[in-house]
Amino acid sequence: MRFLPTTEQRAFTDSLAALLTAADTPSVVRDWSRGDRTGGRALWSRVAEAGVFALAVPEAYEGMGPRPVELALAFVELGRHAVPGPLVETVTAATLLAALDDTGPAKRLLPALASGESTATVAHGGYALDADAADVRLRLSGPESAAEATRAAGSAAELRLAPAPGLPRPSLDPARRLFPLPPGGDLLATGPQVTAAMAHALRLARLTTAAQALGVGLALLDRTVAYVGQRTQFGVPIGSFQAVKHQLADAKIALEFARPLVLGAALTMTGQDIAAAKVTAGEAAYATARTALQLHGAIGYTAEYDLSLWLTKARALRAAWGGPDECRATVLGTGDRPQWW
Repeated sequence: MRFLPTTEQRAFTDSLAALLTAADTPSVVRDWSRGDRTGGRALWSRVAEAGVFALAVPEAYEGMGPRPVELALAFVELGRHAVPGPLVETVTAATLLAALDDTGPAKRLLPALASGESTATVAHGGYALDADAADVRLRLSGPESAAEATRAAGSAAELRLAPAPGLPRPSLDPARRLFPLPPGGDLLATGPQVTAAMAHALRLARLTTAAQALGVGLALLDRTVAYVGQRTQFGVPIGSFQAVKHQLADAKIALEFARPLVLGAALTMTGQDIAAAKVTAGEAAYATARTALQLHGAIGYTAEYDLSLWLTKARALRAAWGGPDECRATVLGTGDRPQWW
């Protein structure tokens, strides 16, 4: 099994990283959190022009996919730069629509998702991320697991285009606003095809969330290493203290252990491999966030300091699309109820 990116894949991620570095994403994130979508939509268009969303859309619908390895690599960079918006949800929606037996919804909606003209979000029995900013709001209802689908004969599963959302629910990460989707809306598909498509889409959602979390953790580590090299105590940088070195080394090892799991899961695309990557990357990013906060001291708690943009995201991604306990249960083969949010 090959874990190292190819020359073409490295060139793709390098160009995406350069694009995001030039975009001043901290300002974009803060504007997005206040409800100002101007900068976020402009950045979304540039990310789409780089081909990121097309990687989740089949060629038959004007995309370049499905290409899960390239998607995973792209989402590491999106997480590293804290890009806001329903990124995972858009590629999940694309995967869900493409997996339906009925090609009508895919023909209608996927070309605009691939080009970045439209954004999407997905909800199943809970809340949808950034539903106020999404053009395509998909609401799933019906069995949450294969066993439930069998008992219900698959007839209860539905996929609908939801109406405009209500008021958001408070969120730990101000840049990740969660909305309940109201009932009703246009019926896109029903029956067993929806249940099967849900399972397929959940795997990509977890994979891209794991990759995004890995990128968040790497950014937190880089920023903390730079900070401890500048902050002094007793006349020397605190990064020279052995205790600080050990904490950063533990964070580095955890993130580097997660990286091959994420890339390996993108190659196999099995539920267990993806769940293992999700829990490992999520826990590594969360542990790195705790270390970063401790080593920054009081300044790390301030919302005005850019570190906070990654700190809150690390915790949110840890729980999104299946928390640690659920993913561990999937790895062990004991989980049967996928949590969609």
